[in-house]
This record gives sequence, structure tokens and C-alpha cells, in this order.
Amino acid sequence: MKILFLYTEIADYFLAGCVALIKKGVEVHVVRWPVNKEAPFQFTYPEGVCVYERSDNSDEKLFELIDRLSPEIIVCSGWVDKGYLKMIKKYKNKSTTVLTLDNHWRGDFKQRLASVLSPFFLKKNFSHCWVPGNFQYQYAQKLGFRPENILTGFYTCDFNKFHDQYLDNLSAKKINFPKRFIFVGRYYDFKGIQDLWNAFIQLQNESPNAWELWCLGTGDIEPFKHDKIKHFGFVQPKDLSSYIKETGVFVLPSHFEPWGVVVHEFAAAGFPIICSDAVGARTAFVEDTINGYIYKAGHIEQLKVQLKKMMELDTNQLEKMASNSVEKAKMNTPELWADTLISLLKK
Repeated sequence: MKILFLYTEIADYFLAGCVALIKKGVEVHVVRWPVNKEAPFQFTYPEGVCVYERSDNSDEKLFELIDRLSPEIIVCSGWVDKGYLKMIKKYKNKSTTVLTLDNHWRGDFKQRLASVLSPFFLKKNFSHCWVPGNFQYQYAQKLGFRPENILTGFYTCDFNKFHDQYLDNLSAKKINFPKRFIFVGRYYDFKGIQDLWNAFIQLQNESPNAWELWCLGTGDIEPFKHDKIKHFGFVQPKDLSSYIKETGVFVLPSHFEPWGVVVHEFAAAGFPIICSDAVGARTAFVEDTINGYIYKAGHIEQLKVQLKKMMELDTNQLEKMASNSVEKAKMNTPELWADTLISLLKK
């Protein structure tokens, strides 16, 4: 069994899914775009995953590659790469062709146009659409895909990697739960990072306390200087463990976040979570008051309220939320992700 992924930017969690496929006897081939300079992740490709650089392969070379491989399934990352779409069009009757998308249905002009044009350039060439969750499911339907041809759970995290962190730190956090919030993401306006800094600083000014805010990332926004806010710059995924060990609550204040795999990752690591209602992954991994708090995106006063609620919880309450996060994270794993694809081979 062979699966070919025509991808844009790959990530560690995608490679975890590839490993799961290989363990299930699938031959995995991946065409990828260059690494994003804004998020320069360093990858170690698992043994058995064949990777091809898109920049080294013209459309003609890709045709030759697919002819040679004859994959049973071709998974295409969106429709931004017109060369990829050419491959799909040619092989739609030879392979199961799967479109992936992670955008919410917003109903704007661009999306409505896509839904009108879809029968002519998407729906007729793709047999299935694979989306992360509920928000994207609606978009897939608007594009013309029938419910039985829409798959969910497109994004998963490297569950075992982050769950191991939870188990390793469980005893220490039960004794002394870290009074530190952590943000992991780019320093851009749409990430809501300035909302988080402002809300946190206002709380410290109103009622000084022991809580700190640790921020991991870079971007075009200058880091705000404050005694209780620490900036660590861009951190490679392999180096996250020390920060996970020293922090207690994850915060993602995005104004726009189609999904946010990082929410799944920190849920698996046993973190209570605060996030805005613009974060797609909250629909799967955050339940208000059960394992975290949700607030209206861009509403600093609401964010302050949720931060303060978390600060006022005792260790037992925080640990209960942490445990609930882990249970929610189990809803999707690389093994389940791989099973979703393999199920198409059986149809």
C-alpha cells in the first residue's frame, strides 16, 4: 500500500502520523515545500518516509514520480499549488484523491466563490475531503462534498511525546504546581499576543501575585518588557520539554486560528488551557470549566477574568483540569489518524 502526500509546510505532528502509517505496513511518500522562514522547524525524517522537495521537482517530474509510485491514495494539502492540482486531475481515476483544508467557513466573497467553482476544479477531482473539525466540516459541505466523503481529525499531535511529558512531571506538579502561564506561537497581531500581555500586566498591577507568563516565539511585534513576563524566542519542538516541566497553564489568545495543534499538544501534556473562541481546536480539546476557560477573541477584560480564575484555583483543582485535558487529547492520536486513511483503502 502506498500513500503520496502533496504537501505545503510539514510539521512534527504530521511526521508522527507518517510513522503510524509505516507501522501499519503503508509505504509513505511526501512532496513538501521549503521550510517557512517564520517558523524554521528542524525535522528528523523517520526511517521509511521518502521525502521529495517541491522546489527540486517540476510538474513534469512529479508526473514521472507518481507514474513510478502508482499510489493507492494521494493526499493534497489545499489547492494553492496549481501543479499539485494537475497531478490530482490526471490521477483521480487511478487513486483515491483526498483534499485537506483547515479554514473555517466564514461566508466571505472568496469562500462563496470557491463554493461556486468547486464542482469544476475541486469536487470533480477529489473523492474525499479531510478536515480537522466541526468548523471546517461546514466548509467542506459548502464545497459540495457529501457527509460520507468528509473525514475529520486531519490534524493530530504527537500524542505519546507530549503524554510522556505529563507522566514525567505529574508527581512534581502535584507537590508544587508551577504558577506560570505559557504561550507558544508567533508574535503577530492575529495571535492576540498583545492582548495576553496587557491582560496579564493589568492583573499584576491590580493584585500583584506569584504568577509569571512565559512566551515562546518570534514575529514582527516587539516583546513587551515586564518583570513577570519572560521571552525565550523560537524554540524547536525537541527542546520544549524543559518549558513544559516548568510551566502550568497554556494560553492561546488568537484572534484567528483555524485549528491550533498546539492546543492538542498541551492538552496531551496535561495542561489546563485558556483560549479564545476563535481557536478551532477548542471544539475538540477545551471544555469550559472542565479543563480550561474560553473567552471572546479580542476581549481583554474577559481574558483577564479567565486568567484570574485560573490563578485562584488550588493545586487539586488545577491537577483535575490537567487530567481532563489528557483525556480529551486521547480523542485523536497518530494511530487513529493513520486508521482514517487506511480505511479508504478498504472501500
